[in-house]
Amino acid sequence: MSPSLLILAIILYSFACWLGLYLLARNPSAPQLRYAGLGILAYAFSLGTDLLATYAPTPALSMTFTRLHWPLLFLPAFFWFVAILYLLPGDSSWHPHQAKLWSQGIILLAVPFYLFSAGTNLIFDFSTTPPQAGPAYLLFAAAVLLPMGVALILIGKMYRTATLQKPFGLILVVTIFFGLSAGLLVYPLQWIPRIWLLFAISLDFALLGVTIAWLDAFEEGESLLPDMARAFDSALFAVSLFGGLVLVTIWLSTGLTFSMLALLLGTITAAIGSQILADPLQSLIDRMALAAFPRLRQERAELRAIATALPRAQEPLAAEFLDETKFSRLTRRALSHLGDLPRLATSPLTHLPLIDHRLARRQARDDTLERAAELKSLLTDSILRLKPRDKGDFGTTEEWRYYNALYFPYVAGLKPYSRRGDYTDHGLEAAEKEAFDWLRTYVPERTLYNWQNAAAKLVAQDLRERLKITNGHE
Repeated sequence: MSPSLLILAIILYSFACWLGLYLLARNPSAPQLRYAGLGILAYAFSLGTDLLATYAPTPALSMTFTRLHWPLLFLPAFFWFVAILYLLPGDSSWHPHQAKLWSQGIILLAVPFYLFSAGTNLIFDFSTTPPQAGPAYLLFAAAVLLPMGVALILIGKMYRTATLQKPFGLILVVTIFFGLSAGLLVYPLQWIPRIWLLFAISLDFALLGVTIAWLDAFEEGESLLPDMARAFDSALFAVSLFGGLVLVTIWLSTGLTFSMLALLLGTITAAIGSQILADPLQSLIDRMALAAFPRLRQERAELRAIATALPRAQEPLAAEFLDETKFSRLTRRALSHLGDLPRLATSPLTHLPLIDHRLARRQARDDTLERAAELKSLLTDSILRLKPRDKGDFGTTEEWRYYNALYFPYVAGLKPYSRRGDYTDHGLEAAEKEAFDWLRTYVPERTLYNWQNAAAKLVAQDLRERLKITNGHE
């Protein structure tokens, strides 16, 4: 491999590694980001194993990395398909129940697929250089291309029927290009140099990652560019500093050997990970080093939460000029983060005049977390206003549905559909236990999702009315 192509491959590896980790860390609760990030990381590792195979000192070691490399090129298609399912609107028949089933099934499929592809010569015939198609290659090609075809159909349908077509238009374009790249990998054209094919796929993944991150920021009411620029610059600085030391050693002393290349790739990965995953790493260190100082540990956690929230927070919005649809969407997202104060701190609703009025009334400090706590209190008040009066703490009639849909999952923190074996109704109050059993037994997950959307519109309307009253008194 020529020096220029080697440098290009290392740059592509570094960028894919950064983008995959960024998507995973940006919003761990968003499955579309999680699966897109996993797909991009699989592609990054495929680039890394290809480089190691090229510079391996023995044929046996080179073949080992070649076996690891080829199946990794095709795993992103599976992860991207699941990410698309989670991008579909809430009123789609695929969301959210079917998307969860597919996400669970894709892991069960991806692991044996990878092991079978890397460990046998049935899909790739590794007895030749480069590997050729094996006896089961056509089945493999169908398994890769079929999900991409279904994804195109689903996105095309959503694009035609969606009110806001621009986001789905972007996803449709990215999916088409990614499908073409996957097709070229499955049926490679000999006149396209493989390194340029990998470069084209990297561009597809860049569009894919940025588009999904932008859609997530749009849905959350957050800002993307400052947070992404900060993450990129910090990772670039760390890679330049630590990776540069390895490059200087290669240039002045050892030359490019397999061991030094492996050290370089490992250093790049560790440098990027230490920056993108800085918050959870700092939390882990604090738990160990400050175990005897819980107050100090809590204060440091709050400061990190503020530092993380600030680059994602949008400029203050004039809420009275927001259209009803956008205000309801922002309210719905804020309700879903009611139990996560750092995520709630990024909501534009923290800048409502209602928040200013409530903070001033109790003479509280005006900072990011205090505004988030006040927004949580404000939303909780609106949820409690949905509760039927003088009829106890829980009921199952129609007048209770919207209160039940918001209060018990978001305020009480119940997770009736959790499949974790350790989640039970132990320790719940009587009303919470009744609600837990009722939701789990009689209310399908999709029905609850629809109730929450309808209830969020009522909460948004209540906020708008209270906002008018507050503005009228000023």
